[in-house]
Amino acid sequence: MTEAVPVVIPVGDNSTLFWGITTAERIRRLARAMKLPAGQAGDGAVPALLASCTHAFDPAWLRHFARHPGTALTLAGVPVIAHCRNATERAAAEAAMRDGTPLSSDVTLAPMPMEGGASILNEQLRKREQPFAMPLTPATLRAAERASYFGAYKGVTDILTKYLWPEWALVLTRIAARIGMTPNMVTAIGAILCVLATVAFWHGHFWSGMAMGLGFMVLDTVDGKLARCTVTSSKWGNVFDHGIDLVHPPFWWVAWGVGLIAYGRPLEPEVLQWTLAIILIGYVVQRLIEGAFMRLYGMHIHVWQKVDSDFRLITARRNPNMVLLFVATLVGRPDIGLIAVAVWTALSLVFHAVRLAQAMARVRLAPIRSWLEQA
Repeated sequence: MTEAVPVVIPVGDNSTLFWGITTAERIRRLARAMKLPAGQAGDGAVPALLASCTHAFDPAWLRHFARHPGTALTLAGVPVIAHCRNATERAAAEAAMRDGTPLSSDVTLAPMPMEGGASILNEQLRKREQPFAMPLTPATLRAAERASYFGAYKGVTDILTKYLWPEWALVLTRIAARIGMTPNMVTAIGAILCVLATVAFWHGHFWSGMAMGLGFMVLDTVDGKLARCTVTSSKWGNVFDHGIDLVHPPFWWVAWGVGLIAYGRPLEPEVLQWTLAIILIGYVVQRLIEGAFMRLYGMHIHVWQKVDSDFRLITARRNPNMVLLFVATLVGRPDIGLIAVAVWTALSLVFHAVRLAQAMARVRLAPIRSWLEQA
């Protein structure tokens, strides 16, 4: 028997805007994103997935409780989210949310206290985690937005995205949300910087190109964070953003190779051809390996074992490659930098090919599971 789909109900009022919108609007956007019907307090709908407007919480909690009727997430005993199966449970949970009081002991909802270390499995990332949930007031707003921002994407990534510019991107994400920018607007600005960086590289203006490239790379983080934090992701936005991410790196490397002539450090034609061939073929084959791993095992190759997550920090993707080019240009040898990118691309390709072969051999003995599930 198929369980009834709950109606998502925002409960209570809150004048504190979260990422530039009310918590009630955010809850409604989350409902639409999860393809759940949205209702309003007092409509009597059951089953009902109640969500407190006086709290900020990670969308993962709403998704989790939508699948678990008769349970409630509580903070200091007060329900934050409650999946009510009948009118009695709904009335009790709604009253507790409005009054900010703990659920009565005779309520049949099973509580999941945040204080007890409540955690869930992020099925997409194969990672067990405790998403955030906290009261939302003017005093807690910055902390809540910070928790929302850093919780918006929990996957493994490169060393620059993880360590260098999260704080820059947080500031820019806040500004974009406050002034009403959409993620696609941010992506469009980044795309312009990406094209300008390509042109600069082509003419040997490596420093100005890297400056514009840096702006693009930071905005590449901002648009995704903004979409998740404001719940404004769209299919077109994903295609726009990921399409640019997928297509532009080869153009950067080719432009860099051509720009070496204007810079005064040209590579021999045969050396340049082999260098670019290794970079471009390596880039495509690595992407194919990642796709094959995802199709075979339902998860990214970078989250299989810890060594894969660690290697993702420095693997031959755009950002680590730009570090190599930056260091080489710093010492006046952008030509050697491009060769270094080719060498690193070849080594990274070998690493991922070996890891795929190892997974294909090991799956005969045991299922392939992410190490993050137990992390």
